[in-house]
Amino acid sequence: MSAWYVMSALGFYAVDPVSANYVIGSPLFERVRIDVGQGRTLIVEALDNGPDHVYIQSVTWNGTPYTRTWLRHADLSAGGHLVFRMGPRPARDYGAARADRPPSFVPEAG
Repeated sequence: MSAWYVMSALGFYAVDPVSANYVIGSPLFERVRIDVGQGRTLIVEALDNGPDHVYIQSVTWNGTPYTRTWLRHADLSAGGHLVFRMGPRPARDYGAARADRPPSFVPEAG
């Protein structure tokens, strides 16, 4: 199984090979524990996850609300606890702010 598929199943995936950023998506697992090296662990949980609850309602990173729709590789490789709250309909407020969008290589107009 390829690494990109596994990461996507965890709820995040690399969009481009250059940046060290991952875009957040819907996880397939309810809970995963990953040894990221040097005694550090990354735990990914998806609360209320299921076939009829595929939309992210909210995210927390190490217990703090996380509104961005992307993650930095450096944060994930340091270990921590990423928690998704899932629901039956898209959340209108999660990731809605301009600042929550992934960084772009192209300057924005305006």
